[in-house]
Amino acid sequence: MKKLSFLLIFSLLLFTACKKDKVDATNTKTLQSSINDMTASLPTIKQIKFNEALYILKTFGVEADGDVAELKALGQLINGKKVPEIMAMADQVAQKNGIEWASNAPPSLGEMNIFGDDKAKESDPNDVKANSLSIITRPTGDDGTGAPTAIQIIPRLVDNSGNPVSFTGAGLEATLEVFSNGVKLSTAKNLMQDNNFKGFNLKFSSIPAAKVVDNKIDVTVSVKTTAKTFKMTKIGLDVNPSLLKVPAPVVVDSMAVEQDPAVIDPNNPGAAVPADPNATAATPATPKQSAADPKNVVSGFLNNVSSQNLKAAYNSSSNPSWGSYESFSNPTSGFGSVKNVSVKNITTNLANTNAASVNATYDVTDKNGRTTSLKATFGLKNVNGEWKISSYKINP
Repeated sequence: MKKLSFLLIFSLLLFTACKKDKVDATNTKTLQSSINDMTASLPTIKQIKFNEALYILKTFGVEADGDVAELKALGQLINGKKVPEIMAMADQVAQKNGIEWASNAPPSLGEMNIFGDDKAKESDPNDVKANSLSIITRPTGDDGTGAPTAIQIIPRLVDNSGNPVSFTGAGLEATLEVFSNGVKLSTAKNLMQDNNFKGFNLKFSSIPAAKVVDNKIDVTVSVKTTAKTFKMTKIGLDVNPSLLKVPAPVVVDSMAVEQDPAVIDPNNPGAAVPADPNATAATPATPKQSAADPKNVVSGFLNNVSSQNLKAAYNSSSNPSWGSYESFSNPTSGFGSVKNVSVKNITTNLANTNAASVNATYDVTDKNGRTTSLKATFGLKNVNGEWKISSYKINP
């Protein structure tokens, strides 16, 4: 009898010892098993808050499309973490995304299950009875000229008559997708806890200018209840083109690309050019003498960029790091994003028959109005009697 009692106690201790107190994300099965163990060790209220924290992290803390991908990304995020660490992470994510949720507050999101059990419970705040979704959009903000700086997008669940339905204490996943000419520009998520939801504040400065067609965007909002996902789209919303996101011009370090042997190294103009061991001994052809001053070529290049005569600017160069004309003139990542160039000083550093080096100091203003002061060295080579910009380096 004593032996049997000992075995029972030993089995109980062994079972308790096998329960996990931190996440094991080796696979979906171990993830669910470890989370179940961690949840079971908590008081009832803490269990609910723990499930809410996991939902917050799965929905807003990872970048993935679809429940399966989100669950896998969540596992990677919380692998090896214990309950207090997960709660703290959820607090940070909620605060970052402007979600009214805190780990030390009462339960507020209904019954959350990150493993996809969407069946309605006996009492389920997320089982909202509605007929459809409506969207209210209104321009907000003022850029100083009376033009808006953003669009407020507010979804409402409505009944058969189009009247907003009343509910509280829910945690409905609301997703905003932004498109232009059929191309998705961005996605945002939030929690709809009642039908007074403030919605989404879409700032024009977050929308890439290069992807917006005719200064119009389309928005689609979906709201997921326990029984159904409601979706609504509004087409042809106006944006403020002067505020759209236009990155500063990409600064290309010419030292990262293979240089033409005839090009002077701007950082060491006096260095000798190493001989090509595979070259055959022959008398090199003498290039045509260039009549133009290399300094004037750089000045003309900067003036053409400033006036957005980008074809002329591109034609004055032969720089492999700038790629094609399309890449060079790209309004997002190339010189097409420049609004103005103000030249302060240009000096010829070194010049001979084959190559030259020119230093320039100037201010670049992009189409968002941001101004950057630059000191650059342009390398030039003689191409059939014409100077061509063949390298470009920004100096400290």
